[in-house]
Order: sequence, then structure tokens, then C-alpha cells
Amino acid sequence: MPTPLEIDVVTAATLQRSGALLLDVREPAEIATVAVAGSVHIPMGEVPARLAEIPTDRQVLVLCHHGGRSARVTQFLRANGLANTTNVAGGIDAWACQVDSTLPRY
Repeated sequence: MPTPLEIDVVTAATLQRSGALLLDVREPAEIATVAVAGSVHIPMGEVPARLAEIPTDRQVLVLCHHGGRSARVTQFLRANGLANTTNVAGGIDAWACQVDSTLPRY
């Protein structure tokens, strides 16, 4: 079964607990405000130079603030051979609303 292009935050949280990598592509100042435990942080602009750091042996879930940047990064990663990459719709804002209400919103 092919990897979905986009999933909701509840599904993403379940997949992360099962071993998927949560890749946060927000900027360092945003990550300083709030981050999901266990996520890996590579700002969007650094992804092309740091492509080798992104695993190819498990699903990669791409997260940003609302889902726009992560959608672009997901497309870039897929175009560069990482077929197991999925955008997390709604981003960390939806995660704070639907998965972990203790996370601050901005």
C-alpha cells in the first residue's frame, strides 16, 4: 500500500508512537516556543543540504506550523526518492488542539 501524501495529526501521533520519524521543518525560534517530544528538527531551508540525515528505512511525517511548509517539504522529499514521506495536515497547531492540549499555541 502506498504511503499517503497527507494525514491528520491524530494518525501522525499514532504512527510516531509506532516508530515513524516526525520531522519538524519550522524555524529555530518556532521550535523554541513549542516542539513535539521525539521529533527531529531540520528547518525547511536546510532540508536540501541535510537530505542524508533523513532516514529512508521508515516513514517520515513532516510537520510545520499549519501544514503549508511541510507540504512543500514532503513534495521535495518525494521528488528526491523518499517515497515514505507524508505531510501532517494542520501542523503543530492542530497537534496542540487534537493530540496534546498541554502544548502552547502561537
